[in-house]
Amino acid sequence: MNKRIIYFIKSLSPKQIIFSSITVISLLLYLVLTVWSNRQVAALTDQQAAKRWDKEGGSAQVSCFFAENAEVDEYMLMSFERQLEQSLLEVLQQEETEGENEKRLLIDAYSSLGSITITSEKGKLEDVNAVGVGGDFFLFHPLQLISGGYFSGDDLMQDFVILDEEAAWQLFGSNDIAGMTVMIGNVPHYVAGVVKRQEGRFAEGAGLNKTVVYVSYTSLASYGTGDRINVYEVVAPNPVKGFVYNAVKEKLGVSEDKMVVVENSSRYTLPALLPVLLDFGTRSMQNTAVKFPYWENIGRGWEDVKVLILLFQFILLLIPAGIITVFLVIRWKNRNLTLKDIWNFVLERKDNLRKKAQGAKDKWQHF
Repeated sequence: MNKRIIYFIKSLSPKQIIFSSITVISLLLYLVLTVWSNRQVAALTDQQAAKRWDKEGGSAQVSCFFAENAEVDEYMLMSFERQLEQSLLEVLQQEETEGENEKRLLIDAYSSLGSITITSEKGKLEDVNAVGVGGDFFLFHPLQLISGGYFSGDDLMQDFVILDEEAAWQLFGSNDIAGMTVMIGNVPHYVAGVVKRQEGRFAEGAGLNKTVVYVSYTSLASYGTGDRINVYEVVAPNPVKGFVYNAVKEKLGVSEDKMVVVENSSRYTLPALLPVLLDFGTRSMQNTAVKFPYWENIGRGWEDVKVLILLFQFILLLIPAGIITVFLVIRWKNRNLTLKDIWNFVLERKDNLRKKAQGAKDKWQHF
């Protein structure tokens, strides 16, 4: 086999060797870009809630970002949740909903962006960036814990706080502070955990170059300064393509000029990236006064990266396709065979394959 390969390589002309090498290199680069970009997207945990929630892959994650004048409140979201559940129960088969007691039909969360002042016996953070959370926020955003744990936005007592590493050191001089008390608006709050802030160029550009703390939506609204609800996120079964996405757009009760809706679970697929490519120069020009949180800014940044990679991949596939096409054209021009000869060869091969299949079948039946 090795001798045959060596003989084949020696039989190639210098031009053939060069173009063959270009073809192989192009395909290898295409493969490397595909693997690398897919790994980077898989590492975006904020975009992978549907995969974590539904291992079978039948659910969709949808995020909705509201303008400041959208006036979304908790009661509006509760009403939408009931409507979505009812719609799903009507569409899904009975056997798909029988396990509802073991597993909820859907999960959702909401959040608000603002600032808050936190004090401890050893330090003070004044007007620090804060995310007020409600619902299952940390199922959507599994922050990397250094110590302690998460809290639920639906807890009866809305008196927990999660600090990032920098905030913990400023307030206590330590990371191991779960259960310690801080004061927010002269009201005691308890440290649920300490998290590591995301690093990297996109993270810093998205707003994680400064300390961020996480409190309940109630605490931020009561003791901090911030907007109304900025973000609503939901993971639910997606019986048909776009079911959850369309439900959010049509039933949430907010006009389209006051919100931006994203289907996170499919945003990095080819069909979703093509519109991003077509709007590459203008999509950052938002007509709605929507303030994106850091995790969405990071997600949009990777959309841009994926679009550029898509262009490179197209070029890398175009190069070998062009070389192979030219090679086939040259061979065709230098052919000694006619179209009739080629057609007869195809028919002969087809007939031989049919006879072999029939022979194998007869042998099996005889056995």
